[in-house]
Amino acid sequence: MTAYIIRRLLLIVPTLFGIMVLNFAVIQLAPGGPVEQAIAELTGQGADIVGRVTHTGGGETRQLKASPIQGDTAGRYRGAQGLDPDFIRELEVRFGFDKPVHERFWDMMKSYLVFDFGESFFRDRSVVDLVLEKMPVSISLGVWTTLLVYLISLPLGIAKAVRDGSPFDMWTSFALVIGTAIPGFLFAVFLLVLFSGGSYLDWFPLGRLTSDNWAELTLAGQILDYLWHITLPVTAMVIGGFATLTMLTKNSFLDQLGQQYVLTARAKGLTEQRVLYGHVFRNAMLIVIAGFPSAFISILFTSSVLIEVIFSLDGLGLLGFEATFQRDYPVIFGTLFFFSLLGLVMNLAGDLMYAVVDPRIDFEAR
Repeated sequence: MTAYIIRRLLLIVPTLFGIMVLNFAVIQLAPGGPVEQAIAELTGQGADIVGRVTHTGGGETRQLKASPIQGDTAGRYRGAQGLDPDFIRELEVRFGFDKPVHERFWDMMKSYLVFDFGESFFRDRSVVDLVLEKMPVSISLGVWTTLLVYLISLPLGIAKAVRDGSPFDMWTSFALVIGTAIPGFLFAVFLLVLFSGGSYLDWFPLGRLTSDNWAELTLAGQILDYLWHITLPVTAMVIGGFATLTMLTKNSFLDQLGQQYVLTARAKGLTEQRVLYGHVFRNAMLIVIAGFPSAFISILFTSSVLIEVIFSLDGLGLLGFEATFQRDYPVIFGTLFFFSLLGLVMNLAGDLMYAVVDPRIDFEAR
């Protein structure tokens, strides 16, 4: 097993490198960029407005002044016509665009090797500080969603397997199809309109995970306030998440119920509960339990993006969404590197859980 772990860890390096190369190339080809974003912000109030951005270099901090002049001197960037070319060059230096593309990429990767993700272009804060500030929101959504999905899916999948072909199985399958067909973000909009001050009821708040007076509340009040804020977004994420796991649990149980050891256990006179939970459950849950790390990462960093945007929750999803539109490259690539690395490590953890749950599995022998 040690050799298998080492091979998988070594495989993470080229995989992560490929992810970064591909995404870096795509972002570079996308229209717009941080220079154009800065120009748009500086000139958004008219050509006679003086804009300023902070530039740090050589141990000092100074202001860059966008002074409009006559003529077209910066045709490479949209909206730069009439701006001082020296100012444009200062912006390029500020954002690192004075270097070739391949050099910028290598400089970025060398910094990432020591987990130096730099500072945001437009927030005047380090990427690490931004991630640590936003992470509690995303972790709250991910933990509660994963917990509820498993609490609902496992017993429902077992019940469907035991009652396979019954009216209960057919009706629950129909409900699962409906839940799968409705996108989570669309259901989130429905909940928002219906229960959060839309056209009908105003029962639940928008934005943040706690109220402004949360610190003044008692412990019980703080818990209730937190649950009050998180109810709608977690509900929206759970609806579209438990259908697949339920069917996976059901099919795993059905596969095990047809095995010879189940027939032997029943022939020995064991009760149905003893057969199901003493013998079948352990084998049927292999694929479900082993997939937990990957499922949690998927829910935490993928499913919550639109939910955070819709409910105005200031988490990692909203941070990435805003960084993409602002072309805030340090935030985009820094978070991509960190969470891609985390996802690859969690995939390895999922494989190792197979061997923990079932010692008969030997990846090294394969």
